[in-house]
Amino acid sequence: MVLTHDIYLRLLSLSSTSTNMGIPSFSFSMHLVLLSILTSLSLTSEAAQYRYHFCSDQTTFSPNSTYQSNLNNLLSFLNANSTRETDFYNTTVGQIQTPENTAYGLFLCRGDLSTNECQDCVSTATKEIVQLYCPEEKEAVIWYDECMLRYSNRSFFSIMEDEPSKTLWNLLDITEPDRFLQLTLGDLVPVAANASSGAKKFATKETKFAESETLYNLVQCTPDLSSFDCRRCLWEAITNLSNSYGRKRGGRVLYPSCNIRYEVFSFYHMQAQAVAAPPKGKGKISTAIAIVIAVTIAAAVVLVILLYCFRRRKASKKSNSINEVTSGISDGILNYHAASEVTTLESLQFDFGTIEAATNKFSDDNMIGEGGFGKVYKGVLHEGKEVAVKRFSMKSSQGLEEFKNEVILIAKLQHKNLVRLLGCGIEREEKLLVYEFMPNKSLDIFIFDPRRRSQLDWKTFYNIISGIAKGLLYLHEDSRLKIIHRDLKPSNVLLDHDMVAKISDFGMARIFCENQNIANTKRVVGTYGYMAPEYAMAGVFSVKSDVFSFGVMLLEIISGKRNSGFYLTEHAQTLLAYAWRLWCEDRVLEVVDNFLMESCWTSEIVRCIHIGLLCVQENPQDRPTMSNVVVLLGSESIALPKPKHPAFSVDKFIQIDKFSVNEASISSVVPR
Repeated sequence: MVLTHDIYLRLLSLSSTSTNMGIPSFSFSMHLVLLSILTSLSLTSEAAQYRYHFCSDQTTFSPNSTYQSNLNNLLSFLNANSTRETDFYNTTVGQIQTPENTAYGLFLCRGDLSTNECQDCVSTATKEIVQLYCPEEKEAVIWYDECMLRYSNRSFFSIMEDEPSKTLWNLLDITEPDRFLQLTLGDLVPVAANASSGAKKFATKETKFAESETLYNLVQCTPDLSSFDCRRCLWEAITNLSNSYGRKRGGRVLYPSCNIRYEVFSFYHMQAQAVAAPPKGKGKISTAIAIVIAVTIAAAVVLVILLYCFRRRKASKKSNSINEVTSGISDGILNYHAASEVTTLESLQFDFGTIEAATNKFSDDNMIGEGGFGKVYKGVLHEGKEVAVKRFSMKSSQGLEEFKNEVILIAKLQHKNLVRLLGCGIEREEKLLVYEFMPNKSLDIFIFDPRRRSQLDWKTFYNIISGIAKGLLYLHEDSRLKIIHRDLKPSNVLLDHDMVAKISDFGMARIFCENQNIANTKRVVGTYGYMAPEYAMAGVFSVKSDVFSFGVMLLEIISGKRNSGFYLTEHAQTLLAYAWRLWCEDRVLEVVDNFLMESCWTSEIVRCIHIGLLCVQENPQDRPTMSNVVVLLGSESIALPKPKHPAFSVDKFIQIDKFSVNEASISSVVPR
């Protein structure tokens, strides 16, 4: 029944119009009965139920090329191996000497399917993906109800990936949507934990929602993932589902590495519990055997009770730590129920011993950075994954506030230009954050160190500038939350192995409501030299505050000089004042670092300086939005408005909290 869902919708349409024709309309229970019957038919269907596909247009292959030959062989191997009694298979076709022509691929069948059902779906997928959807792309993924098939010219095995992704919804609404969502999330979280700890990486659960309704949940990862990466993938999918919840009776999230789904009908095969009957003539057992069984059961019960008490005591300690962290989260961080935030923390939790072992007990040899709130260490998890661990100072109350902000906030954000939070560790006074490791450290190292700066050309710096702009645009406009970073500076921009810029350190960030554009605070936080004047002077901040910080960074990248401390030179009081004077005198190229002039287009770098000056204008209303900045950076044909004078200095303020060693990170400022 390929068109099961279409048939159901047509019958629904018929039932909705039957009243107008004088025919009694279907009752709600009849809808459920009809849906159940059609669903049961679809479960036994031989045809795979297509849901979504993605083809990357970044790389394509030519007809009759080596890659096409390898891909055809790959799909043939996948199809042939779908007859094995397994739900998952991956393989590679090609030679190491020619990696651009090597094809990597896998299939994943739903964990409840029979071998024949899996084979039918994989057979359909291997044909349709190249014939109907992705005829010339080297990288593709296709999802059906029963299976998923994926291939690429790069190795993706054992790597957790959540892009491309797709969220799909049932067309029908649910009654009591808030209670239903709470029940759904309450089921999905433990089911995800069960799946991640199992070899098959697959789990289901059924729960009564109403007298005549049952909630069915299913989660699954590709079995090549580690337990940690599977849990992380499923949690991101659950968070995605929660954030975009549309009050529907069913929904699913499709990732390359995992998928989740919930419905109020059974969309998978229920696993019957087999009860073995005693063999004939063997109904009685001896007294000795009965005693042995009784003693064994008693010992097992005692052991379970002791283990339960131990775990409860340990969980209580963890819970107290979590409650301490989640209590008092300020300035709009608690946009969701407190229980949801606690669940977020619990799902991201690392065992403290695991982090301690990964960092060699926080050895000084592993320390890669130090800030106002603590130290950062490089760590290697037991499966070989490199991570960065921020260990917050036990003595800093502001460190605790930053921890609260960051662990709740950044866990909800996903963008290639934002650093990814992998988890956290909470034990007694210890507060730890675990991030993806950035081998090239932070941007300030490459801007202000002449030796390292000479390693990069203008194109690399331009890509970094564009990456920062896109990350800020996501925070301001494209994410489900409007977020003001408030401490954007080069040391808070990290660089991965490909020199892709990733904004980090959200400890001072604040969430705005959907229609909110501006806010005021008595507690000004940030870093001298990057703070917008209206924020430093009056505590007023908005997206335009981050735009100002971006403009300062852009001018620092181009000049190789810090805005703060520029008064030590003979040129001007600040870098902004110096750039503005040269602009007005039509000598703006003098602000450019000599090394960059060797690798840049003059018109392109002048345009970037122009954009930087637009961003640092004194009046916030004159500054462009980040969406405008991204457009202006990507097009040379759009005319730029004339910049007005920038905010030259905020030296009317003194700091009343301590500075960090290298940068003046302040927690509060007051007028002289």
